[in-house]
Amino acid sequence: MTHSKRSICRLCTNYCGVKVDVEGNRLLRVIGDDENPVYQGYTCPKGRAHAALYEHPERLLQPLKRLADGSRVEVSLDQALDEIAAKFAGIVDVHGPRSLALYFGTFAFLDHPANVSFIDGFMTAVGSKMLFNSSSLDQPGKLLAKGFLGTWLAPSRDASSPEVVLFVGANPLVSHIGPVGVPKDVYGRAPKGIIVIDPRRTETASKARLYLQPWPGTDYAILAGIIRIILAEGLADREFISDNVTGVDELRTAVEPFTPDRVSELAGVAAADVVAAARMYGSARSGYAFAGTGANMTGWGTLVEYLIAVLHTICGHWMREGEVVANDAPIMPRYATTAKAQAIPPYPAYDFGEPLRVRGFSETLAGYQAAALPDEILMPGEGQVRALLCTGGNPAGSLPSHLKAVEALRSLEAFVTVDVQMSATARLADYVIPAKLPYEMPGSTLYTDFATMYATGLGCMQPYAQYTDALVDPPPGSSVVSQWEFIYLLAQRMGLKLEIFPGFGSGTPGGRATVIDMNQIPTEEQIFDIVHAGSRVSWREVRDAQMGLWPQTCRVVEPKDPGWTGRLDVGNQEMLAELSAATGHPTVDAQYPLHLVSRRMAKVMNTPTPARPPKTPAYNWLNVHPEDLARHGLASEDIAEIVSAESAVTCVVKADDTMRPGVVSMTHMFGGLPNDHDVIRDGSSVNQLTSDDDVYDRFSGQPRMSNVPVRLRTCFATGESRQSVDSK
Repeated sequence: MTHSKRSICRLCTNYCGVKVDVEGNRLLRVIGDDENPVYQGYTCPKGRAHAALYEHPERLLQPLKRLADGSRVEVSLDQALDEIAAKFAGIVDVHGPRSLALYFGTFAFLDHPANVSFIDGFMTAVGSKMLFNSSSLDQPGKLLAKGFLGTWLAPSRDASSPEVVLFVGANPLVSHIGPVGVPKDVYGRAPKGIIVIDPRRTETASKARLYLQPWPGTDYAILAGIIRIILAEGLADREFISDNVTGVDELRTAVEPFTPDRVSELAGVAAADVVAAARMYGSARSGYAFAGTGANMTGWGTLVEYLIAVLHTICGHWMREGEVVANDAPIMPRYATTAKAQAIPPYPAYDFGEPLRVRGFSETLAGYQAAALPDEILMPGEGQVRALLCTGGNPAGSLPSHLKAVEALRSLEAFVTVDVQMSATARLADYVIPAKLPYEMPGSTLYTDFATMYATGLGCMQPYAQYTDALVDPPPGSSVVSQWEFIYLLAQRMGLKLEIFPGFGSGTPGGRATVIDMNQIPTEEQIFDIVHAGSRVSWREVRDAQMGLWPQTCRVVEPKDPGWTGRLDVGNQEMLAELSAATGHPTVDAQYPLHLVSRRMAKVMNTPTPARPPKTPAYNWLNVHPEDLARHGLASEDIAEIVSAESAVTCVVKADDTMRPGVVSMTHMFGGLPNDHDVIRDGSSVNQLTSDDDVYDRFSGQPRMSNVPVRLRTCFATGESRQSVDSK
């Protein structure tokens, strides 16, 4: 018989509530849960298509070991664990703990709430600081901005009813990165409307009341111009500033050059639209601004995020004493969430902890910069990384300087990855460990609680929590494991002792570690007890209810501590110096006249999967304005070469009149391995065109992976040939 079971989609950060049709041990269909109070039946094509991966012939079910001749054989999980543990332990014994690094990607955050805590515990037990993650390649400036500005100890006023929303290089109607729920409903609640700043007229921009289409890389100038107008026209919240903010005079001086006409000249937008955006945002009592991947990958990510935090602050969009916190993170540890009308003054954002050996990088509030990992592997000498464990990610696809990154991963003495398919990273690894898929594991909405602490405009706008049981068992005879299980079993064989924190590892404020029994693997129930310890609502209550709203967790913002003097700093010297030094849109280079920006696809989440929706191409195409296509003698569906100063790749071009002329866009994470892929089958590697050490954010170390100068060159029309076209 077919049964419909309630669950959580864990394919992206929206965490849609779903119903899953199960027959015996077969997962048949995923649909939206129309009884869910937050999602109301919504789910996206990516989530619905994910069901096909459970029985897909390309899914990995047994551990694979690479032999000396490059071939792979299946081995038992026990054999793989024994051999990996021996290799890792041997390397650490000879070269020290720093020789072992770990990289984790998006799916370590998403598919099970214990993964990140076990990753953190494992590296702590090894004694290695070489822990890298995909967030350092995406939007690390969000966390660094908190250090430069300081932190307000109450949430922002965006929780349930923002009057206005500003998106900068973000397209949440496709990415689903923003308030969780039904995207179109969430953004329809802003009575003053939505403002979008983006070089492409995105799906979100099409819903905006005001849309600015700038040159890429000039977001900082528009934000500075908006701040200037808000200050000049008296739209700032004077009371909040007087009581809680410092640096306004310095800020006023720094943004003075960014007049509407100057911003228009720099960014290529109408001066009147800059004024309209400032007045629309500045006149709202509540609202938020959110910068996405597009704005963060230009080389100015930390500055952009700081200016957004400044905008939020001078407008007084933080909650005050006595206001009700609509969502107080029901299953996040209660000591990690605060509600007090009080500012923590600025604190170190970067350049602390153990330094890396490359480009002067050190630890930041967002961790170590993953783009430095290839050089840490390739650079000989004391501290060289010689072994790597990868879980929940695909660094062979995500790291810039793609050719160097692949060379580095190939050179490792021991390389292990946990994956569900033969990704580009898996094809380079010495051992590939097959991972469980989400509906084969229990889960909770812990991540959505965490997101509310990460940045404004993220997480659930209501006190919502959900638990799901595992709905199906792994395929009979398979050896798949969850990410946290593999890390436990590996640590056990290496003789390590693990201590696991609630929430998302030791970085969760105020957490106390639990010592794990290394003689007997914990049960899922024990693990959930640990990672949800101290929550406002017991996870067991959530488990028993499966799904619900917990309004009893809502509370009012407490007053400031007597005598407290901490203030938010909107005039941070380093950030304002960065604003003064910013170069704006460079003169168009005749050699590289186009600007390549990032984008997301509606039907594919990050690394491509064989279980994509029907009739969805396997490749990522280059979106080009029709005028630019004609200028290059190209037609839609032709195959062309896209060239940067770093390298060149072939791609399929498509006409797209939503692009600003002179700007082209392509989704990251496609393309397979160099000289071993087909454009039509695998797509094109954007990161083969990027550099890890040319232009990068000097605070977070994030390389420029968007707004990359490129040119186009015709290869041949698609109709003339379907033969494999290798990247140059």
